[in-house]
Amino acid sequence: MRALQDVNLDLAAGRIHALVGQNGAGKTTLARVLAGLQVPDRGRVWMMGREIPGGNVRAAQEAGLAMVHQHFSLPPSFTVAEALELTAARPGGRPVYRRGQLERRWRREVAGLDGIPSLSARIRDLPVEARQSLEIVRASASQARVLLLDEPTALLTPSSTESLFERLRQLPDDGITVLVVLHKLREVEEVADTVSVLRDGRLILDAVEMEEVGQGRLSDAIVGPARAGGAAVFEGTAPSSSSSSGGGRVHLRLKGVSTAGFSAEVGLQEVGLHVEAGEIVGVAGVEGNGQRSLVSAIAGLSGVEQGEIHIGGEEAAADPPARRRRRGLRLVPFDRYTEGVSSSAPLWLNQSSLRLVQRSGVRRSVVSVRRLRASAGQALDRWRVRYQTVTQPASSLSGGNLQRLILSRELDEGVEILVAAQPTRGLDFAAAEFVRRALVGMRDIGAGVLLVSSDLDELFEMSDRLLVMLGGRITAEFRPPYDRRAVGDAMTGAVR
Repeated sequence: MRALQDVNLDLAAGRIHALVGQNGAGKTTLARVLAGLQVPDRGRVWMMGREIPGGNVRAAQEAGLAMVHQHFSLPPSFTVAEALELTAARPGGRPVYRRGQLERRWRREVAGLDGIPSLSARIRDLPVEARQSLEIVRASASQARVLLLDEPTALLTPSSTESLFERLRQLPDDGITVLVVLHKLREVEEVADTVSVLRDGRLILDAVEMEEVGQGRLSDAIVGPARAGGAAVFEGTAPSSSSSSGGGRVHLRLKGVSTAGFSAEVGLQEVGLHVEAGEIVGVAGVEGNGQRSLVSAIAGLSGVEQGEIHIGGEEAAADPPARRRRRGLRLVPFDRYTEGVSSSAPLWLNQSSLRLVQRSGVRRSVVSVRRLRASAGQALDRWRVRYQTVTQPASSLSGGNLQRLILSRELDEGVEILVAAQPTRGLDFAAAEFVRRALVGMRDIGAGVLLVSSDLDELFEMSDRLLVMLGGRITAEFRPPYDRRAVGDAMTGAVR
């Protein structure tokens, strides 16, 4: 099947246009064709009345198009000023600057951006939202007339997303046309003037005014009317030591847990929490306030300085990850690409890795590769993963299919406690809904779920209880109905 099929798209100048569709619908391919990064088999691209040769990045840039990629492009080891100057499209080459001159050159462009302490700060030390803002500065500094953003909200918190949208709304006033690839229908309604929908490489809606289309019509266009209201298939296996009703059994408990920082994030400070059978406990917080440290400590990926971690009623703080898994702990990690799978390994090996880990303590264990491949294929089919063969590398899957692969592995059997970290981040409407139904399905058969997410709407919809992290501590607990303002204040430490 072709990634794009006879797509004809006309975008009016000076407006914000949203492009939506499921993972694998062709959104990123279309963006790459427009930016000159990919040569189309047939068809032509015009910009501002000028035809752009296929696969010619420089021609697209000279015609006035700048692209902000989903994965940041500014070099991490450079200072803010150095990175912006390096990536700026400057006719006639770049003059030689002293450091002070270079910083003065870019001071006005970054004025007012949050999270940037100085122009001499290293890109790698900046928060995600600041790096996202700099990507837009980098793109707009080239006098772009068309700004193309590929899933810019995938890594942002709700407050950072709103700041991004405020910045985008200012661009049409300067005559800039914005084409933004988005996943969440609420975000489309919030920022876009017009919207187009791709499905299976075909254009289903062509630049429709937002006033003329509602979420129901958009949902039908994205996933197809026959599937839009259908429930995702979920087949879970009940935990071995609990009933589907839960009965108040505590599957996970932390008592006074403190840790060192993890992945450039603050450590935990005397954290206490518990997750019972048959409940989803949400964890909210501005990113960097200890969520990664929490997940890492529970999974056994980092050490505990003090405190206790109980999994299935047994102390596990000193246990390696494999032993915790044998006790029923499962993990959907923050980054499906780097933490969830081995991109170069085949699908069957990624899907079977949990069973191999569980066998690691069994003496004289014999592994049949043929059986592993067969069972992996059955699991992938049951979870509706779209693939060609179990021997293809994991890197060949789209984000939504990759997340389904991880779920097929982690929710296979014997789950007592599931820790799900940003499980729907970067997924399209249908894929995100599939994942949410899977988590609810685990809760309903008696597992406990700890859901870490930056999506407040997702947390409010799914959580039986909601915890807030700030500075490595659990600072508040809420129960439904949730007060968005109160939760937001707890996340930021605001006092009214």
